[in-house]
Amino acid sequence: MTKLAFVCVGNAGRSQMATAFAEQERDQRALNVEIITGGVDPADSVHEEVIEAMQEVGIDISDRTPREITPEDIEDVDHVVTMGCSVEQFRPDDWSGDSTTWGLSSSDTRDQRDELNQRVKQFFDDLQQHEQV
Repeated sequence: MTKLAFVCVGNAGRSQMATAFAEQERDQRALNVEIITGGVDPADSVHEEVIEAMQEVGIDISDRTPREITPEDIEDVDHVVTMGCSVEQFRPDDWSGDSTTWGLSSSDTRDQRDELNQRVKQFFDDLQQHEQV
């Protein structure tokens, strides 16, 4: 099984959207992938505009709660995608997975949603080409 983590600062926007799209891709492709998400400084709740933007594309994340990402969460993760933070803020010293930072081209929630959707699809295309998932 492959394990992925999507991490941002508050775990209330970007990482929640990326996680929801990744879960959708995993399920549509019937892959053996575990997905976790968290933030380095988690917010109290997922941003309302993020919930609304995701509902517009048929994904309900209204029941999700931001959580802190910990070194223990990451110790067996194969790939970490960060947005607005650094993997060095939370990874264990002996972690040997891969990390990627996604800088998004817009601060608009819907633009971010659409960009994340495309990035996640590409990420899963690459994952399927290079790994047994």
